[in-house]
Amino acid sequence: MKATGIVVEYNPLHNGHVYHAHQAKETTEADIVIAVMSGNFLQRGEPAFVDKWTRAKMALESGVDIVFELPYRFATGNAPIFALGAISLLDAAGCSAYCFGSEDGDIEPFQNSLDLINLSKNEYESAVKSAVQDGVSYPMALNNAYHSIQSYAEKDRSLADLSKPNNILGFHYMQAALSIDSTMKPATIKRLGADYHEKDLIAKKFASATGIRKSFFSTNTLEEVADFIPPATKSMLSHWKAERGQFGNWDTFYPYLRYSILRDGPDRLRHIADISEGIENLIYRAAQKNNSFQTFMEEVKSKRYTWTRIQRMLTHILTGFTYDMRSEMDEPAYLRLLGMTNDGRTFLNERKKDLPIPLVSKVAAYSDPSLDMDIRASDIYALAIGIDSGCALTGLDYTISPILINHFEGRSFK
Repeated sequence: MKATGIVVEYNPLHNGHVYHAHQAKETTEADIVIAVMSGNFLQRGEPAFVDKWTRAKMALESGVDIVFELPYRFATGNAPIFALGAISLLDAAGCSAYCFGSEDGDIEPFQNSLDLINLSKNEYESAVKSAVQDGVSYPMALNNAYHSIQSYAEKDRSLADLSKPNNILGFHYMQAALSIDSTMKPATIKRLGADYHEKDLIAKKFASATGIRKSFFSTNTLEEVADFIPPATKSMLSHWKAERGQFGNWDTFYPYLRYSILRDGPDRLRHIADISEGIENLIYRAAQKNNSFQTFMEEVKSKRYTWTRIQRMLTHILTGFTYDMRSEMDEPAYLRLLGMTNDGRTFLNERKKDLPIPLVSKVAAYSDPSLDMDIRASDIYALAIGIDSGCALTGLDYTISPILINHFEGRSFK
């Protein structure tokens, strides 16, 4: 069986994600689709809308055959770290290709951009380092350095627009694959409908996850977003709302974050991953004064520290993730199985003896610092999300078995 890989968060899963899974399978002529998915905390430094098991089930009902969890250390990292973790797992799982959505929708410009940066690597890296030292945010420094070397490109070779969020991630996937000498073939499909950061529901069929979350939090109903999500997703979200009473966002988690900041103080905060240059003092003062997450962030955010970068710091404060802990987790050491279809199970049965890293389906049977961190993050997420409804169930990593979906009825997008 031939597998193609995708990297996802599904926060939550919507029609565009279903289209991506189907097109990835078709474009790469694969038999199954393997997804590496973030756990309960995400790449932009925020809690997931619903937990990883619910999102894994959404995936399996919508065209994905195997879901592996991207460990916390990589799921909450910047774009290069996020990409390295995800691509490493897809490679270890035995994918022959990987496919990402992009604004460009053509793989050649990405390859040209990768070749250009590798050709001008010293100049590019020097420009990034200099800009960051001058107070420029890391994403802006990368983009500026990229533009500074574009004059070296051959006139007839088109380049990827690395100012677009999906293009940026796609480029880093390809860069990560090159760094680990992966033989997986890259592919991309054009992202349809709303942009990644689009907050309004403007498309007739495709909307961004950001827009879907915004709509729910402003209306407290799923009716407005029903046309943008598969029926199975709507059913699972409705069940979650009825059982838990709330969805994940920073407003829900802020009291726990604020407590963590005030408990630790600047002396302990400086040991938290990504905290640097004295920002722990600003974070501590802002927590003392602000009762809402929005006003807290407005006080901490600056040109040097983007909203997303600060949210990653805050996620690490909430979970107690330190520099020392991160140093023990340089690369993914296992494949944590969240769920599979029958076809996915067949694939794993064929490949599991040849996997280069352990396949983990029962966490009690495997010990690793990264897995311990995933379990801690899940417990903290469960505590905050379920507390009002009395469903604050911790220890779920030990009690929930990998999901098995017996069949899949495909949806058609023309």
